[in-house]
Amino acid sequence: MSVKIRLQRHGKKGKPFYYVVAADARSKRDGKFLEKLGTYNPNHNPAIIELNVDASVKWLNNGAQPTDTAKTILSTKGVLLKKHLQGGVKKGALTEEQAEAKFKAWVEAKEAAIQAKKDGLTAEQAAAKAKALEAEKAVSDARVAAAKEAEEALLAEAKAAEAEAAAPEEATAEETTEEAAE
Repeated sequence: MSVKIRLQRHGKKGKPFYYVVAADARSKRDGKFLEKLGTYNPNHNPAIIELNVDASVKWLNNGAQPTDTAKTILSTKGVLLKKHLQGGVKKGALTEEQAEAKFKAWVEAKEAAIQAKKDGLTAEQAAAKAKALEAEKAVSDARVAAAKEAEEALLAEAKAAEAEAAAPEEATAEETTEEAAE
């Protein structure tokens, strides 16, 4: 029986969510599996990967073959590095403590890189939000200015109409006083 480390799809249409599993190569994609090793959620940026590193290394040491995507995920979480370091310990090139120190240093560097990406994305989102707010304020200010101009124009028209209406009344009043004087 050959064992594969592969992804098992869950989630709804358009929103995939995967289990990383060790399964018999002959079983269906979403069928029976031997052990669940972790989860992979590509719907977030950066993708969320939770993986049991020790169990994954155990399966790799027992001959499980990862699929291409699973191999990328295992590499991202450091499973392949840990397997490689354990091989060095078995051959005597490294001690267990040296291998563990190298693995922890690599994990810390990887976490720092992921955190930097998250911070960069947060900063980009904040900048985009500020830019959108400024554009919205400009549109709002223009709308308020246009409303004030329209109001002033209406007031000016009303005053002009009032002045025109008052002028004929004055003229008729003057005509009546002139007629009365004659």
